Amino acid sequence: MFSSLFSPEVKNILADAQQSAGAANGPFQSPGDWRDQLIYFIMVDRFNNPLAAPVHAPFDDPTFNGYQGGKFAGIKQQLAYIKSLGAGAIWLSPVLKNLVWNDGSYHGYGIHDFLRAEPKFASPGADPDDELRALVDAAHAEGLYVIFDIVLNHTGDVFSYFGQSQWGYSDSVMPVQWRDAAGNSVPADADVALIQNPSPDALVWPSELQNNNYFRRQGMTGGNSDDTIGDFDSLKQFISADPDVQRFLIRAYQYVIARYDVDGFRIDTLRFLKGNLAQLFGNSIREFALTIGKKNFFTFGEVLGGGDMNTVIANFIGRNTQTGSDMDSMVGVDAALDYPLFFTVTGVLKGMAPPSALVGVYAQRKAAEQFILSSHGDASRYFVTFLDNHDMKARFRWEQPGNPTEFDDQVSLAFACLYCLPGIPALYYGIEQGLHGGDGQNDASVREALWGLFPAFPQNSKFYVELQQIASVRNAQPALRYGRFYFRPVSGDSFNFGISGLAGGILAWSRIVNDQEVLIVANTNTTQTIAVDVIMEISLSTDGQPVNVLYSNKAVFTAPLPVKNRAQAAITESDGSSGSGPINTTRVALLPMEVQLLKC
Repeated sequence: MFSSLFSPEVKNILADAQQSAGAANGPFQSPGDWRDQLIYFIMVDRFNNPLAAPVHAPFDDPTFNGYQGGKFAGIKQQLAYIKSLGAGAIWLSPVLKNLVWNDGSYHGYGIHDFLRAEPKFASPGADPDDELRALVDAAHAEGLYVIFDIVLNHTGDVFSYFGQSQWGYSDSVMPVQWRDAAGNSVPADADVALIQNPSPDALVWPSELQNNNYFRRQGMTGGNSDDTIGDFDSLKQFISADPDVQRFLIRAYQYVIARYDVDGFRIDTLRFLKGNLAQLFGNSIREFALTIGKKNFFTFGEVLGGGDMNTVIANFIGRNTQTGSDMDSMVGVDAALDYPLFFTVTGVLKGMAPPSALVGVYAQRKAAEQFILSSHGDASRYFVTFLDNHDMKARFRWEQPGNPTEFDDQVSLAFACLYCLPGIPALYYGIEQGLHGGDGQNDASVREALWGLFPAFPQNSKFYVELQQIASVRNAQPALRYGRFYFRPVSGDSFNFGISGLAGGILAWSRIVNDQEVLIVANTNTTQTIAVDVIMEISLSTDGQPVNVLYSNKAVFTAPLPVKNRAQAAITESDGSSGSGPINTTRVALLPMEVQLLKC
């Protein structure tokens, strides 16, 4: 077992990856455009174990915070299931080694060895590193790219505070006690570098990170005006501005790319990173990936909180062309998780907020990112969009007591909208089987052990089939992946057109690429059928031209009327400007919670 970033084994793996770039047996090539890839997000411990039932019953207990027993082999077994759903990539919750004694670290975000795969995710008797690489290779063979969830801000609970609670905060450094392989503390304020013959299950690895001065050691954040300074609950924060910490973490994750042939990184707690580590890491990882033939390695980060998130995100992706920074030659992390969209679009799609609120999100983003240059150009076109994830404590689907299917059409409406908005959609595991956990209080309530559901992994269930159909349309229509994006004014009286400012209104937009337009129209009202005229691109449609339905989430629906040219109308655009025509429109009648994807 090796433990150093500069061991012969690490050096050889890095060198081999670079020497074999472009060879038939070399590193797997990156996709030409990540917007072609729907992402399926998996919590490794909670997805599948082909050899055993979940450790704890019921499989969806919202209070259970231990290991359920999911395995790398369980994911490998279901790769065809994921591919058939329309996905082009899988995003795995952290797969690197956590502390063996900490059952609460089932989620993987408490890494203590940045060079090793998690043994608890391996099959009995199998080498974790080999089995993880076999999973990645099998995914590639299935036509799926693989994204690893990684951590730069913190480690696991590798030390305790001498005489202090880990939940407190101190303005100054506190004495610490490093933990042994069983989680017990060694003598007070021990220098980790002086601990003799440490167990590979203790401390932090690689050995280069075993330095007290690399950790903040001030307790949990909350007592400081900067909410990004301090431990992340029990997880111990690095001093991420330290040049050595930056150098070691970058090399460790370059090794991870080479060892496991991974295709992208989702970066946890990106907003917490200091000292330009976000920019330096993104640039260094991209450059390393280029040297091994991965020409479009993708990095996106979690930037949650901190005020106006569109503005905050702009500080952590790409580079600002107006700053005049010494790092202007570097372009950092490619994109971000689209939290600004998530926090608004959920209410809009459930009919609780007006479509105009969604217009506001994109207007704010345009202003916040006007000077941001990313590796892909317009960063927001590559944001990873989502409706569910492991942190939000409630899934999008909700079961009405006494009538559990009453709002099921909201799910297909919502994902049709998500798949047609700009960005790279991510589907959180289990929604395709109708999981609806979420008590609003506990993370575990949205981290169900999916294989405990009976039957497990059917491909004919209602939500699976709907999501499969929506993905098929997206994958077949270039406009839905690359197209320009325009909100479309609608009209109930065929003369006055505008963006709906009422909750439960009609949401409409177009995606246009070259000479192709796809129009998306969604009725977010849960009880009323609504008929409206919707503006279409006048240069791409003609009077009397039929409008075809590519997808409706209703088994029985009303087809839209042919294109109608209107010489005069009163139009208020999404940006507040006004016009009077001429315009082309189509008349669409939508049932409650119906969405239609339309094309001439």
